[in-house]
Amino acid sequence: MSHTDINLNSPNKALGSGSLAEVPAEGGASGVAPVTLPPGLTEEEAEELRIELTKVEEEIQTLRQVLLAKERHASELKRKLGLSPLSELKQNISKGWQDVQTSNAYKKTQETLSQAGQKTSAAFTTMGSAISRKLGDMRNSPTFKSFEDKVGNLKSKVVGGRANGGGPQSPGDSPNPAQDNAPF
Repeated sequence: MSHTDINLNSPNKALGSGSLAEVPAEGGASGVAPVTLPPGLTEEEAEELRIELTKVEEEIQTLRQVLLAKERHASELKRKLGLSPLSELKQNISKGWQDVQTSNAYKKTQETLSQAGQKTSAAFTTMGSAISRKLGDMRNSPTFKSFEDKVGNLKSKVVGGRANGGGPQSPGDSPNPAQDNAPF
């Protein structure tokens, strides 16, 4: 690719070797229907605008070609440096996360969530102590005392019966040791 200096301020911007004579004229001769002119625009002004439009479109094409060449050159440099798209993505994500963390919105959100967490923790602590207090009050209530006494009596009957030898026997506590050697 030959590098030519392009002066974007010159009247012949990006025309290269061609000239306007190579550009097909719009009108009846090229097979395109004549364009109706907007009100207040003369034929000469319309022709100047068409020429300017052609120049701008050629500039755009030239700039696309230059950009494509620059992108190829940049990717070649990245390849030589060992930069892969994955490493670039990691760097972009890391930088993006740092930008997010330093943003005012993130700081305000983090502060708000921290305060909400502290308030929630305090609420749970208050609720836990209230439940503990209610359970303590319930344990001292006559209904609970009566239930506790009944459970205690039942427990002493079950556990006390075993201690006296009168409780239920388990299969391993058989009085006949000959049965322990049974073939089953």
